Order: sequence, then structure tokens, then C-alpha cells
Amino acid sequence: MNEKLSRRALLRAAVGLSAAGVLAGCAAGRPGTRGPGPLADLDAVGTADAIRRGRLSVQEAVEAAIRRAEAVEPQINAVVTEAYDRARAASAGPLSGPFAGVPTFVKDLDDVRGLPTHLGSRSFGRTPATGQGPYVDALEKSGLVFLGKSATPEFGLTSTTEPIFGGPTRNPWNTDYSPGGSSGGAAALVAARVVPIAHATDGGGSIRVPASCCGTFGLKPSRGRSVPLGRPTGPIEISISHACSITVRDSAQWLAVTERTGGDAVLAPIGFVGGPSKRRLRIALDLETLMGTPLDAEVRAAVEDTARKCEALGHRVEVAPLTLAKREFMDAFALYWASGAARVADGLEKALGRPVTDSDLEPWTLSLRRLFVERRAGFDAALAVLRASVATCEEFFTRHDLLLTPTLAQPPPAIGHLGPDLPFETYFERLTGFVGYTPVQNASGQPAMSVPLHWSRAGLPIGSHFAAKAGDDRTLLELAYELESAFPWAGKRPPVTAT
Repeated sequence: MNEKLSRRALLRAAVGLSAAGVLAGCAAGRPGTRGPGPLADLDAVGTADAIRRGRLSVQEAVEAAIRRAEAVEPQINAVVTEAYDRARAASAGPLSGPFAGVPTFVKDLDDVRGLPTHLGSRSFGRTPATGQGPYVDALEKSGLVFLGKSATPEFGLTSTTEPIFGGPTRNPWNTDYSPGGSSGGAAALVAARVVPIAHATDGGGSIRVPASCCGTFGLKPSRGRSVPLGRPTGPIEISISHACSITVRDSAQWLAVTERTGGDAVLAPIGFVGGPSKRRLRIALDLETLMGTPLDAEVRAAVEDTARKCEALGHRVEVAPLTLAKREFMDAFALYWASGAARVADGLEKALGRPVTDSDLEPWTLSLRRLFVERRAGFDAALAVLRASVATCEEFFTRHDLLLTPTLAQPPPAIGHLGPDLPFETYFERLTGFVGYTPVQNASGQPAMSVPLHWSRAGLPIGSHFAAKAGDDRTLLELAYELESAFPWAGKRPPVTAT
């Protein structure tokens, strides 16, 4: 990061969009070092530092991000609610905290006071939220300035971001392809350099999946690490908030400002993890998908190369599949996932006073509800399977420090491959063939991350996925710093890139 920047240079770089980048947005892009100016090179920590040192004002940083958003939004469709005037007003007031003045977006599954929460659905968000949860409070307390809400599929129930409400969000690396989901809007905005970091949530891979698809860094913290979301959860707390970022230090700082540190802390706080460790790790490599479906050849080659990269850094890697009844686990997770759709649909029916139809909710949501109704008798057994995964995974990590897998079994899919109008059986088969690894850590509560180390021949990102024992977020971040230094990715920018 070049922090010795003049105020004029920062501003000159803040407001442009590469015309060549926009024109290339519909074509496959390969990683390159085509160059945005200095402000686009600043991550969130660097932006906050420039503001603290008086090299950049909060108003200038916010206005530049708004202009970047307006420039690329026609190509990526990642913003659900624009709150630019609200952000301008906030930038004029006193701000404090490690991220003071840094612009960002909040995923549209969580309330922000004064903004609508659509939940990716046609049936919600007609009035502004009157409150917000503790997690969003923590983000505001850190000094972040909210530019608006980022796109999500309906209720975050799938791993692409193609809702009927608002239409599909598109991948900045190739706008014919999905950015993943459910935090697809967040990952697309960060990949396109609109903002350096954006809020995201993960209930089955929803941070890590879009991070892999968009070439960003995505950490899912340990269960209990972060302050509560402030919204209802089911009998197993599978979802947690964090962020998509370009740099590891931004994600580490985000974790530091959102982790529990008081009397309600579930885990010992780790604070800001600032760099790599000298400790050499025992890394298990597992390429088996949860459903036993095929692994794409390019993805396999990429993750095997990641294993070699780790060995080159002095870590010990061995093939050691996770000792989990994977198909049984995935069946249980699917039923638990369907129970969430059923709760939402039941609640909406009660509010409307009539049965819901496909004019209210998407076919995928309604089909998941039907799946739950049909298999409700097996729900307690499914809960037992998911709860048993905690002990299974913890035992695995008595023999290994980290687990390395692909983030996804396939490269990013084309828009429409997981479109909202597909028959349920087709959708389910495609989705479970795509999301082959990430749900495990949501059930077990362990931390995991997707690291952008490879791109396909078509120019689409391929993430490498690491998991650790519960509470060991530090080891993941330390390895991420080491990989970032040895195999840097920040200079790789998609064809649709704001500058």
C-alpha cells in the first residue's frame, strides 16, 4: 500500500472508471495489473489512516465511493438500496473508531435504521427499519459509513444472487456469470473496487462462496466469536456476519471491531491479528465433495497447487479426508435449510391472512418449504446429525491444524444456471453439485476462509478453502497473511473495475 499520497493524487484517482474495463465487462477477463489510481489501491485500513493523517477527508472518501458505485452499478447490479444522501450527511458529522470514514455497504438481510430491508424478496421492505441489531451497531461504532444495502437472493437461501426482486447481480470478472451468494452483492462491489470491504453473512458458505466467485478474501468466523446478529436464529446457530474484503488486514480489523469482548464473550477475544506466524502447520487436504459429486478438473488442479504452495512455505500437507458421514450430513443440512424457508413462509402467511403464492415468494423458497413439510418427521434426527458434526470435526483437528478443500466444486456458474425459475429437482441437483464443502463449518461452528489464489482459463476466480478448530480464527488469518505476501492477489482486477 502506498500511503505517501498527496491529497490531489488521491482525489484525482477517486472518481474515474476505466472505460476499457466497462466495455470489457461482458467478456471474460483474465487477472492482470491494469492500473487504477492510488485511492482505489487503498484498502479500508489504508483509507482510515489517510483520513486520520489529514490526507483525505471523510467527505472526499465517501463522495469518491458514491461515484464509483454509480459508475459500475449498471454493469453489476449489486446495490439494492442507495443511501448516498444519508452517507453524505453522516460524513459531515463526528466519526471515530478504527474505520472512521470508510465507506461500505450492509447486506440486505440485516436492518439498518432508516433503510428498508427487502431480504431479497418482493414481499418485504416496504417501510424503513426502525431499529437495527447489535452487529450493525458495532459497525457504526467502528466509524464505517453506510452507502446503502447490497444485493442478496431471497432470504439468502441459495448460493447465487439472482432474485426476482431486482434481477441478477453480475460478476465483475465476466458479467455473464454469477458472483455467487448469498453475499453476492457485497463480493461484487468489493471485487469491482467500489468499496474496499463490505458486510456479508454466512449460513452455509454465503461469505466464502461469493468470495471464491469474485476473487476476494472471505472469512467466516467461529460461532460465538462476533457480537449477535440481533435477528432470530433456529435451534442451531449456523449463520454469522463478517465481510468480504480485498486485503487480509481489512478482514482482521473488521473481526477486531465486531468480536465479543465483554461478559457475553463465548471465546477468548483475539483482537487485531496483524501478520503471519512463524509456526508451521499440519494441513489436511480433502477433495471429496459432500454429495460425492464430481470435482471440476480446474478446481482440483487449483487446490492441489495451493497444497504445493503451502508446502513451499514450509507447512506439512497430507491427504486426509474429513472423517464425516458426508452424504448423511448434507441431507440433514438441506432439511435444516428448508426449515428456515418454512418459518419465513409460515410467518408471511400469518401476516397476510392467506396462503402465499409464487407472486409472494420465489419457487425455490416455496419448494424448500414443501420439502420441509414432507420430511418434517425427520427434523429431530437431522438436528442430531448436525450437532454430532461438532465433536467429529473437533476430533479431526486434534490431528491437524487446518483442513484444505476447494471452496466450491465448480467455477462460478453462468447467470441462469441457478435461475429462480428452474424446477426444484434441477435446482437442487445443480446447487448441491456446486456447493460441495462450505456447509460443514456452519454446523460445526468452526472458522473457515476462502483465499483467492487461482483463476480459471476463462478468467474466473477459484477460491481455496481453509478451516480450523473452533475458536482458532487467529491461525487462519496468520496463514492468510502469509499466502497474501507470498502469492499476492490485490493487483489482480476484473474487467469491470471502478477507479
